[in-house]
Amino acid sequence: MHVRYYTDPACSASWAAEPALRRLMVEFGPDLQLEFVMGGLAREYSAGDAGWLVPEWLDAADRSGMPVDPRLWNEGPIRSTYPACMAVKAAAEQSEDAGYRYLRSVREGLMCFRRKLDTTEALVEEARQVGLDAARFRIDLESHATVEAFGSDLDRARAVPDEARAAGEVASANGGERVTFPTLAVSGGDEATSWAFGGEPYERWRQVVLAAGGEPSEERPGVLEALGRFGRMAAPEVEAVCDLRGPRGRAELWRLAADWQVRPQRVLFGELWELANI
Repeated sequence: MHVRYYTDPACSASWAAEPALRRLMVEFGPDLQLEFVMGGLAREYSAGDAGWLVPEWLDAADRSGMPVDPRLWNEGPIRSTYPACMAVKAAAEQSEDAGYRYLRSVREGLMCFRRKLDTTEALVEEARQVGLDAARFRIDLESHATVEAFGSDLDRARAVPDEARAAGEVASANGGERVTFPTLAVSGGDEATSWAFGGEPYERWRQVVLAAGGEPSEERPGVLEALGRFGRMAAPEVEAVCDLRGPRGRAELWRLAADWQVRPQRVLFGELWELANI
């Protein structure tokens, strides 16, 4: 199956949907060909945007349980999300996971660690941190091919399908319109493309993948295995990926922390967890 995932590195709704995305990766992993479409959240932010962005981030955190630190918008706000979008396209050129590892790192940097990731040097350093070839990444980031790939993504995000209109999943974008983020477009074989949207429950995501021919796995990783695969994870992601509902996920994380197997990295509202031996 081919899954186009419309998003932006600085999208708080997409950050809130990371537990669902990672659960989808685990449940249907071998069947999924993920393509991350960078839809361009904001060409340019104005000085007054923090007034609505901070509450928006806090609402996304409250809704999902994902940790955020919105002080970025008061201390060193990014000027645009377009550089990070192009950086994800550049990372995909040398990443088997279509740039997801880099996209996730940029998301964490923006959402949790208040990193101003809107300049070439900052984005190259992020590539170095996730193990990409930084020299090649710099060349790709500044290439015409990356600009064209991002331009193509913008066009696709702005080609709003009837399904998005019917569901009310249309947002304004620089005087035009686009699909809301995140949006999934799933196609498999000769079947028509099916759509799901970030505001819908995970069961809807699962439904469109099943309809396209996906075969779910019943196996779920343990917490240590999940952290080994994904790196840092928030508690809601562990709960979703490992199928540990209610307080069981957090209880297992703190039990492993007491045994010095995992460690929390404090965020303003919550934690990101990682293996203790990395």
